[in-house]
Amino acid sequence: MPPLNALRVFEAAARHGSFNKAAEELCVTPSAVSHQLKSLEEFLGQKLFRREKRQVYLTGAGERYLGSVQLALDEVESATRRLMTATNTSAVNISVAPFFLTRWLVPRITRFQQRFPDVELRFSSTMGYIDFEHSDTDMAVYYGRGNWEGVESHLLRNIVQTPVFAPSFLEGDNAIQTPEDMVNHTLIYISGRRHEWNRALREIGVSLSAATRTMSFSSTSLAVSAAIEGIGIALADRVLVEREIETGKLAAPFELAFDTQNAFYLVYKEKRALTYGMRAFRDWIMEEMQNDIADRNMAKAQEGTD
Repeated sequence: MPPLNALRVFEAAARHGSFNKAAEELCVTPSAVSHQLKSLEEFLGQKLFRREKRQVYLTGAGERYLGSVQLALDEVESATRRLMTATNTSAVNISVAPFFLTRWLVPRITRFQQRFPDVELRFSSTMGYIDFEHSDTDMAVYYGRGNWEGVESHLLRNIVQTPVFAPSFLEGDNAIQTPEDMVNHTLIYISGRRHEWNRALREIGVSLSAATRTMSFSSTSLAVSAAIEGIGIALADRVLVEREIETGKLAAPFELAFDTQNAFYLVYKEKRALTYGMRAFRDWIMEEMQNDIADRNMAKAQEGTD
């Protein structure tokens, strides 16, 4: 095995295309960089750099070597980070979309704490996907179709949306009385998910008017807030806006349920050995979600018999 320090110097020099810049990054002298690279070339028996007019370039052998060295150093860094953050196996770093976190998960966390008082949950709120290979995040809740590469995914719940808007939209000259009336108001959608409104309107046989206004927001949380303020009509998972509907902040007068063909999934790195805390959270959230779905189905069945 070549010296690890020499590999770090080689990677930095190749990335910068300069011995001086590599020296600055590694806080050593340029002569120390040259010495390390010379010893590495002697070890390999091949030239890794060629010098032309105060510039350095990788040789063919150097180019072939660089990719593997970078992957190896990245793996060492990731392994070190995992080891350093795995000291407390009962602590779990979890990334969750803001709306799901505040509306569904947080109100139930006390149940988890009562059942697993020795597990520390560390939540972060994010809309994007996690690079588990280079992140301290252990698990995440994703929105999508469950076809992500490099992760284990567990279905939590399918997403069914309904139109919601401020109760004031039910009054006045431009009042919404039927689903067809919605196109006379601003339709709010999530950035990159405009198709959800198109699909929803098609399902009820409504065509967009040329005069229909639209507005986009970066998250469901912002879209729902805009609907509450009377800016327009948003599509939202009824389960997550139940509180606003019950308190009269939002109206959802139509029995419309649009299947988004997406769902919430609990995900973590593929083939990862789960810690005690991760297993506890995975089993609890899946059980909690199934109980929630069963309770709602039972409530609907009772309503149908009343």
